[in-house]
Amino acid sequence: MFNLETERLIITEFTPDMAQAVHENSLDEDTRRFVPDEVFETVEDAADAIDFLSSQYGGTDGPHVYPVLLKDKTNIGYVQAVPLDGGGWEVGYHVGGKFTKNGYATEAVKAFLPVVMKRVGIDKIAGICVAENVASQKVMEKCGFVPDFKGIDNYQGEQREICRYYYMLG
Repeated sequence: MFNLETERLIITEFTPDMAQAVHENSLDEDTRRFVPDEVFETVEDAADAIDFLSSQYGGTDGPHVYPVLLKDKTNIGYVQAVPLDGGGWEVGYHVGGKFTKNGYATEAVKAFLPVVMKRVGIDKIAGICVAENVASQKVMEKCGFVPDFKGIDNYQGEQREICRYYYMLG
């Protein structure tokens, strides 16, 4: 069982009863703009995603995706480590629109990285976002990621301006 706690957050495993919150958290404008493949238009779509992600727990291949909860168990988003095509791993994170600007993503990523990187046996992980996603860039910088590339590259099947960062375990 994956269970991490920070001062304000719990990072744990998905359960079927989280489908409504996952659906609602995915519908904000930033998700539609920056990670449209992570929008769940229906609760059923969110439940299907939870079923798949839960089936990956215990393995090392990934993806490794975990919900981020407030201490009162309110589901506010997720953190993830996913394998990249061609090798390597990428971190991802999302906090639902009504919970942003509180430092939750930074807090979750800082706690998550060392644990998940040890779990999958890596010492380097990428962080990639579209260049206009300034909030995501700030999270990575606050978490100790180092900029590596800014320019046009493939992002979710489209040529877009992206920023790529790397984080190394100390």
